[in-house]
Amino acid sequence: MSIKSISLLSGALLFSFSAVLAQEKPGKDAEKISNKAPETQYHQADNNQWAKYDPPKSVTKHSVTINGKNISYTATVGYTILHDENGKALGKVFSIAYTKDGEPDAAKRPVTFAYNGGPGSASLWVHMGALGPRRIRMQDSGEAEEPPYTVVDNEYSWLDKTDLVFIDPIETGYSRPAEGIDKKIFTGYEEDIQSVGDFIRLWTSRNGRWGSQKFLAGESYGTTRSAGLSGYLSDRYGYYLNGIVLISSILNFQTAQFNIGNDLPYPLFLPTYAAIAWYHKKIDPKYKDLRTFLKEVEEFSLGEYSTALMKGDKLTDAEVESLAIKLATYTGLSKQYIINTNLRIVIFRFVKELRRNEGLVVGRLDGRFTGHEYDNAGERFASDPSNNEITGPYAMAINSYVKKELNYENDLPYEVLSGFRVRPWNYNNVQNQYLNVAETLRSAMTKNPSLKVTVLNGYYDLATPYFATQYTFDHMYLPKELRKNITMSFYEAGHMMYIHKPSLVDMKKNVGQFYDSFLSK
Repeated sequence: MSIKSISLLSGALLFSFSAVLAQEKPGKDAEKISNKAPETQYHQADNNQWAKYDPPKSVTKHSVTINGKNISYTATVGYTILHDENGKALGKVFSIAYTKDGEPDAAKRPVTFAYNGGPGSASLWVHMGALGPRRIRMQDSGEAEEPPYTVVDNEYSWLDKTDLVFIDPIETGYSRPAEGIDKKIFTGYEEDIQSVGDFIRLWTSRNGRWGSQKFLAGESYGTTRSAGLSGYLSDRYGYYLNGIVLISSILNFQTAQFNIGNDLPYPLFLPTYAAIAWYHKKIDPKYKDLRTFLKEVEEFSLGEYSTALMKGDKLTDAEVESLAIKLATYTGLSKQYIINTNLRIVIFRFVKELRRNEGLVVGRLDGRFTGHEYDNAGERFASDPSNNEITGPYAMAINSYVKKELNYENDLPYEVLSGFRVRPWNYNNVQNQYLNVAETLRSAMTKNPSLKVTVLNGYYDLATPYFATQYTFDHMYLPKELRKNITMSFYEAGHMMYIHKPSLVDMKKNVGQFYDSFLSK
């Protein structure tokens, strides 16, 4: 399987809440906690059997060594029931929480709520890849080992810095709408923000953690969710965050939409095209250092290339020729191919074209990976080779881990990436425009000047290109005194940069410094 070459293969089933206990069975060795909600109820009506109760959770004890220190912790696994204000059950959110044992004042220990994106992705990627106390073992390059795969202690877990709560939004993982509830109340930008935000509020209140430093950590569309939550939590509940970790960020969707008339993505994707071409040795070998090479490409993107795209048909034939030569130099594509694209290289054409003559397609999530396909003449890949590399190991990891080690059983399928369950995703809040939650984040940061944000970027990530992220933050127009609250880190890896062992090590260091900036106060 490959960063060398891999072959590519080209109303949900729910039990009623009266049957939840029969379906979700904590293991016999797990310590059970009370399933009764706090004495102060936020709902009054008792028109639903589960109006005042969650199903029992599985509670187990573990330890892990991080930075040479042994950390004892408690894992709490199960459902939290979301209700309307009349106490009617709307949905059940599956979560896995890790809390460090032996804290002198556990109620004040930092807590981080973590999730992935999609929309439609469960939290297994950040959970079993980087943040949690156990992780799936991959080769150092990020390639999968042969199945069956192995789960190991994660010495790079964030648990030494913060308690961790991994959330699977409704219709991902084991999370589902309640019986008779239309999934549409969860499957949209605003709907998702509300349901995840309400879970965060409930967890915080029920666990007595309002006095803790509170953080969000989201990946991909999870960064969109985090920005939205920064506004929803503060405006709706007065729930102010201390920090947000954005992993492979996308806040302004205009930067990634290759629509006719929208020229913004082309210069913002170009540095990532260049990085991937450099990795595959399609660039003049005089460019020995990746970051030095990318600086040159970035300057071209912001200057000559952006200006040329603005000029459109006013470009002369000579200017088109000159630009095509430079773009060929930076992308590894032929001059004529670039002229044929009207100087506008769409992502899905790039991943097919870069190594087409070798019968290979490169990855979108991680451009280091390649795969074979049936149709070498196609305009886009049949599937993403980098996604194919990680799906099997991570799916095995979460399904095995929750049962064997966390003593939790559930007969529902754990939905790893369930786009089919959440579509159509509702963007009615931004009809006829691009979703841009950078403004929501800017507003939250101005209302709460203590809020800090750190952004983690992979150079080979074509799903959320790093230069598009830089552009977005450069156009937030924060007051100068707040710009210092944003930091960025970059890794020679892709969307899930942590599958690459050297990047996982650096990520732990960078994130550790971020948390230490709060803990030292």
